[in-house]
Amino acid sequence: MTDRPSQLALRQTPRILSIAGTDPTGGAGIQADLKSIAANGGYGMAVVSALVAQNTRGVRSVHTPPSAFLRQQLNAVSDDVTIDAVKIGMLAQLDVIAEVRSWLSACRPPLVVLDPVMVATSGDRLLEPSAEQALRDLIPQVDLVTPNVFELAVLLDEHPAATWAKVLEQGKRLSACTGVTVLVKGGHLNETSCPDALVNTQGLLPHSVVEIALPRIRTRNTHGTGCSLSSAMATVQARTGDWAQSLIEVKEWLQDALAHADDLEVGQGNGPIHHFHRLFARATAASVLTAGVS
Repeated sequence: MTDRPSQLALRQTPRILSIAGTDPTGGAGIQADLKSIAANGGYGMAVVSALVAQNTRGVRSVHTPPSAFLRQQLNAVSDDVTIDAVKIGMLAQLDVIAEVRSWLSACRPPLVVLDPVMVATSGDRLLEPSAEQALRDLIPQVDLVTPNVFELAVLLDEHPAATWAKVLEQGKRLSACTGVTVLVKGGHLNETSCPDALVNTQGLLPHSVVEIALPRIRTRNTHGTGCSLSSAMATVQARTGDWAQSLIEVKEWLQDALAHADDLEVGQGNGPIHHFHRLFARATAASVLTAGVS
C-alpha cells in the first residue's frame, strides 16, 4: 500500500502541477500536459525536469537542469499554491528522481499520478539505465502509475507482452508488488479495439480490473498520448474522486482528440492529438449560428 495519506478535497477547477520534460513542438511533455489539464477543467502549473530537443519525428537531445534548481521550482509552487494533484512525467536522471521523491515526502500532495517516461513511441530511451531502479522505488509513493506496454515490461524486468491478456497480467503483478493502482494501456498493441484498464490487487477499486475498450482510431498522429492521458486522469480524478468514472470521462475525451488529430497537420512524423477539439467545435458551431442569425 502507498505510504502517503490521502487528503483529496474535490474541486470544480482543481490545481494540477505537471513535473515533466519539454517538447518544442507542443505535442508531448509539459506542453501537452498543460493543454490536457485545461481541456479537462483544471488549472495547470508546470515544473521543468528536462529540456528536450525533439519534434514529431523523434528525440535529438536532452538537457537536464541541476536538481537543486528543480527543487527551487517545486518549492516556489508549493510554498504559494495549494496543489490538488501532481502529474509526474519525464525524470531522466537518478538525482532528479531523488529530488522529486524528497519533495513528495515533504509536500505530500493529496493525489499523484506517475507516467513512467522510459521509452517513447518512437523507440527512444528517455531514462538513464542507472535510474530505472530509482523509478521503480518511486512508485509506492504515488496513487496511479500509467506505463505503456514497453515501460510496464521494463518496470517488471520482463519482456514486453504481445497480447492484452498478458499485459493485464503484468499490470496485476506491478500492482501487487507496489500496492499502487496501475492504468494498463493497450494503445501499442496491434488489436482492433484499444482497451485500457485500471488494475489494483489491494481492494482499492470496485473490482480488481476495471476495463474500458473503445474502437481503435486509425491515425499516425498519436504523439504525446501517454502524457495527455496521465495528466487528464490527474485532473478528472481531482474533480470526481472516482477512478473508474475518471477513466470513462478521459477515454471519451481522448478518443475524440485522436479522431480529430489529423485536422491539426503539425509536423512530418507522428503529430499531436487535438486536445481542444471540443472547444474548437463549439467555436465553429457558434460562428455558424451567428452567421445564420445575421
